[in-house]
Amino acid sequence: MEMTQSMVMDRESEGGEKEKGEESSQENGRIMLADGRVAEKGDPKVNSGGGSGGVSNGYPTSTAQSPKEGAGGVPAGAPRTLVVQQTSLDRPRETWSKKMDFLLSVIGYAVDLGNVWRFPYICYQNGGGAFLLPYMLMAIFGGVPLFYMELALGQFHRSGCISIWKHICPIFKGVGFAICIIALYIAFYYNTIMAWALYYLLASFRPTLPWTTCSNPWNTVNCLRYLSTDSNVTWTNTSTSPAEEFYTRQVLQVHMSPGLHQLGSVSWQLALCLLFIFTIVYFSIWKGVKTSGKVVWVTATFPYLVLLVLLVRGATLPGAWRGVVFYLKPDWGKLLSTTVWIDAAAQIFFSLGPGFGVLLAFASYNPFHNNCYKDALVTSSVNCLTSFLSGFVIFTVLGYMAEMRKIGVETVAKDAGPSLLFIIYAEAIANMPAATFFAIIFFLMIIMLGLDSTFAGLEGVITAMLDEFPQLLSRRREWFVLGLVCVCYLGALSTLTYGGAFVVKLFEEYATGPAVITVVFLEVIAVSWFYGTSRFCADVNMMLGFSPGLFWRVCWVAICPIFLLFIIVSFLAFPPEVKLFDYVYPPWTTVLGYCIGVSSFICVPAYMVYHLLTAKGTFKQRLLNGITPVPSGPHSDIIITHAV
Repeated sequence: MEMTQSMVMDRESEGGEKEKGEESSQENGRIMLADGRVAEKGDPKVNSGGGSGGVSNGYPTSTAQSPKEGAGGVPAGAPRTLVVQQTSLDRPRETWSKKMDFLLSVIGYAVDLGNVWRFPYICYQNGGGAFLLPYMLMAIFGGVPLFYMELALGQFHRSGCISIWKHICPIFKGVGFAICIIALYIAFYYNTIMAWALYYLLASFRPTLPWTTCSNPWNTVNCLRYLSTDSNVTWTNTSTSPAEEFYTRQVLQVHMSPGLHQLGSVSWQLALCLLFIFTIVYFSIWKGVKTSGKVVWVTATFPYLVLLVLLVRGATLPGAWRGVVFYLKPDWGKLLSTTVWIDAAAQIFFSLGPGFGVLLAFASYNPFHNNCYKDALVTSSVNCLTSFLSGFVIFTVLGYMAEMRKIGVETVAKDAGPSLLFIIYAEAIANMPAATFFAIIFFLMIIMLGLDSTFAGLEGVITAMLDEFPQLLSRRREWFVLGLVCVCYLGALSTLTYGGAFVVKLFEEYATGPAVITVVFLEVIAVSWFYGTSRFCADVNMMLGFSPGLFWRVCWVAICPIFLLFIIVSFLAFPPEVKLFDYVYPPWTTVLGYCIGVSSFICVPAYMVYHLLTAKGTFKQRLLNGITPVPSGPHSDIIITHAV
């Protein structure tokens, strides 16, 4: 059902309206006064001036000023412009309580665990300081333009990643469904890493950290506590540290699973930890951005406090300078390697996170005229600087470990991914003074880095589904979120088994990466080539008051598609060799990984076929209808007439 709402605006007194007067503007189907109040029927502030006229829906009309009131007034009987706007009776769209809620949510989403473990590892592996050159180039010409584009799209069309396609290119709507499936796959494994961190956190509340000794029930005869103080101990190739055995044999228990073909039973300790994580997630996002926007004030800021504390502590450790030199020493010869550029492109893409539906969802709750251009530059800059800072936090400690063991930093830093945090860093913390304190704040930081990324990922799915099925879900958000969280928990059970770490690695390598890059490639093609950069820039101009410059247009039309195609082709040409601990993934797992990845992407061609089969008219008309956007924005349903 729709109603017709009328406002009478004085076209010839625009100059007078800029003065202090009885301004009114229309927002969400209501008349808003200059003082921010919503106009009620018969409101004297709107109906002042002696006029008695009211429109048919009961709202008052703005009456003409008396000619005696000055030059700004309009004489009685002068032509007026009647603006009639049709607005839906749906509930008005939720908005952020404060601008900082939005910024912290975007920063919390972009800054995640990958900033702490992946960037430092890739940086030293690809030439140290020399890697910063391709990283910055890929950020400027690929990552930031995509980031800006998604924020602008979400803010203008005020829709989630599914329903927004009818305003861009309807035949590409399958992209939105693919994004939602990818987000579910990420939720299946990403939160398990936080469950591991929670296990470590709970184990940290004791005077002696359990991963510092070799006298525990889970330890083997190969366990060896090896530091410079242990002069009578010899480290061999078969030796394992107590931290490594705690991680692999007590937390993960991977020794009880031979591989993906036999995962074993579910670890009840990790199942309880994950249940607690999802309980926090549910009560943070169940009411929408009003609640999650408050939670991120803790989850997005606390990690920075901990990073600074750990940086100061790491810088004062013996051997810290060795780690920093190893981290930043440039090897310019590596810039001639294609692998370095591929890693730089992939790192900036997954770090900023366009294509997951999150930026569209978050921006859709912004005021229409919010400066999303400045937001894009600020948040992407903070993200890149955080990655750089994390490198110092990690490598000062790796330098300390190398100094203690009297070995090279490259030997200590051979592990990437979660092992870098849960083995190397955990062991370093255990050998510091006040180890318990540093362990508690470190694993709290890991949990919070993961939490706000999970809030964001699920909010992208929730916003998409609520916008696509408003009649069914808009008044049942809490129940829908509960159902979604339960599905994510059940989907994550395979990652809680004894071989769960193998599942996490499989999902991480195959299920999400290639699929989401392909999805974003189609998204930028649809926006730049089908919707058109001219139309998109006009939308941005309507919101911000200025159009994107030539640099942004060229990036969207040509450079970003080439950037994404480069990553896709490189992945297909050089598929990753997947290995975890001593387990080398057999060939059938590669096929399984690709099948999981294709299962989400298949939504794109499937919806295209469905759209062409169900649309009316000739094939040409159906195709034309599929690439013709439905008008959007605040002025799409305004009808202007002239009245006296």
